[in-house]
Amino acid sequence: MNSRQWRWAAIGLASAAGALLAGCEGSGLDAGPGRSEQPISTATLDEMNKIDTTPSAPTLIRTYKKEAELEIWKMKSDGRYALLKTYPMCRWSGQLGPKRREGDMQVPEGFYAIAPGQMNPNSHYYLSFNVGYPNAYDRAYGRTGGNVMVHGVCSSAGCFSMTDEQIADIYAIARDSFRGGQREIQLQSYPFRMTAENLAKFRLDPNIDFWKQLKNGSDHFEVTKAEPPVLICGKRYVFGATATDDVSASEACPALQRDETVETDVAEKAKTDEAKVAELIASGVRPVRLVYQDGGQNPAFVGYKDSSDPDALMSGPREIVLAEPAKAVPAVARVASGAAKPEPARAPAAGPVQAAATAAREDVALADSKPAAQSGGVLGLWGAGTQNMKKWLHMGGQEASQPTASTFAPAEPIPTDVPLPPRRDAADASGENSLHLASLHAPAKPPAKPSSSEGATDKPKTTEATPAASVPPQ
Repeated sequence: MNSRQWRWAAIGLASAAGALLAGCEGSGLDAGPGRSEQPISTATLDEMNKIDTTPSAPTLIRTYKKEAELEIWKMKSDGRYALLKTYPMCRWSGQLGPKRREGDMQVPEGFYAIAPGQMNPNSHYYLSFNVGYPNAYDRAYGRTGGNVMVHGVCSSAGCFSMTDEQIADIYAIARDSFRGGQREIQLQSYPFRMTAENLAKFRLDPNIDFWKQLKNGSDHFEVTKAEPPVLICGKRYVFGATATDDVSASEACPALQRDETVETDVAEKAKTDEAKVAELIASGVRPVRLVYQDGGQNPAFVGYKDSSDPDALMSGPREIVLAEPAKAVPAVARVASGAAKPEPARAPAAGPVQAAATAAREDVALADSKPAAQSGGVLGLWGAGTQNMKKWLHMGGQEASQPTASTFAPAEPIPTDVPLPPRRDAADASGENSLHLASLHAPAKPPAKPSSSEGATDKPKTTEATPAASVPPQ
């Protein structure tokens, strides 16, 4: 081999390596002339006739990662969209969840726009078109990356990968819609089909708030069968609304106009779906998270050659069951639970100082079991004890009856036979009032513990049930 032959061989190897490193870039030379001008397949044209549409009618695309499916919807003569065809997806990469940065191999999730300039007839991957990632929502969160494609070759590095035969048909459908006057094709990319079953299963996934936003867009489309208007403001998706003022993805939404009839129907659908989710949870559907080695593919392609990472598809995703977060026990319930404990022994002949000190300790223990906002902090606790001691000694007049708790209604009635703190009569050892007064004028110091010689009684123990720590999603 002469030097010129070696040079051309080196150029060929470099080009091949560049194609592999490009991932889903989709740039390069068309391997065959006229590929991008292939007509829509006869089978697909027959399906168009069945649903009352034409090749030049507008197109809408919906994708589902978990189910590995790509849907083509076409507008009918009445202006509503109908499902034309569902293509099993040959390959997608990454995990469920949005794309966040360059090189994370994630297939993006969200609502994207495909313009005629994003069609690539000269692709390394047979044919391709750019989905429009990142959009304004992604940029508002500082997400990076680009060149995310729908393409052929069944090899994904962060793209929606189809077979060559599939992408030829999909490309032709989009091409003819653009030639019919459509300015942009909306692509709705979902982690999974927005069913009650999926929402119940993935309710604890860290992406669930974002996915609920996408569901609202899906609901608008399902209710109207029309392409939902999409705004991005306040770093959130807003569907079915228009604005007369400028809209910024990172700033609060301006005044919006909506079709109230549509919004009522969307709200009703959401309410019905939420009820189904609640029923499924009540029936025992566990929260889970799916972990893929590297994406997945439709079951129709099991055993199909995948040039990107065939080993990653040897087994399906790993399902991890998540623990439900424990619910906090209300303070009143904890007090009621403690009240059911056996009554501690008390000395039969307690002096007045002993009785007041014991009652003060019990009052502090009870206040400890209430929320801080009610007790008023440490000083508030001792203040409560002081007021009670004044009442027991008839020093502060008649105190208003204590309000009953109204924020919590226990399932079981609170026992009424709980022993009350001892009360002292006005005629009981009036000579010892000076000792009580001395203790009342020391706000920072708790009542002194009586000595053993005064017949001390055991301090009742109160135990608060500590709520179990919630287990974060894995």
